[in-house]
Amino acid sequence: METIAIASDHAGRELKEDIKEFLRDRGMEVVDLGTDEERSVDYPDYGFPVAEKVSKGEVKRGILICGTGIGMSIVANKFRNVRAALANDVYSARMAKEHNDANIIVIGGRMVAKGLAREIVNTWLECEFKGGRHQRRLDKIKEIEKRMCEGTVKKEGG
Repeated sequence: METIAIASDHAGRELKEDIKEFLRDRGMEVVDLGTDEERSVDYPDYGFPVAEKVSKGEVKRGILICGTGIGMSIVANKFRNVRAALANDVYSARMAKEHNDANIIVIGGRMVAKGLAREIVNTWLECEFKGGRHQRRLDKIKEIEKRMCEGTVKKEGG
């Protein structure tokens, strides 16, 4: 049984609850890392633990939800080995997996209705990474990530 981590801020909480039910109906184990509150919270506090679990390999995949999905995407992509993709439509979810091997899908809770969100998640879960030229591009991203983490990227003019 695959385990998937999920989190949201206040703007994505209702959609998160629906997606959790959808995932459990698919037989997945869901690790909910918050929020359970309706009051305003800061999305980085909830994006961080999901991205960290994916980055460390503690879970294979994660789902993040905030108002537009933009903030959570920015947070998650700060982590090594994370490829978080904002997908507020089914085509983006398909491309995120097939071309970018996204291991975190991000959805805008104020942008996407529950039914569409389920389709987005289902598409992302069902698609396979195509490899080939796409792997070559991911390898280049990994090299950039490695250089950034080692501090070997030179500043322009320096």
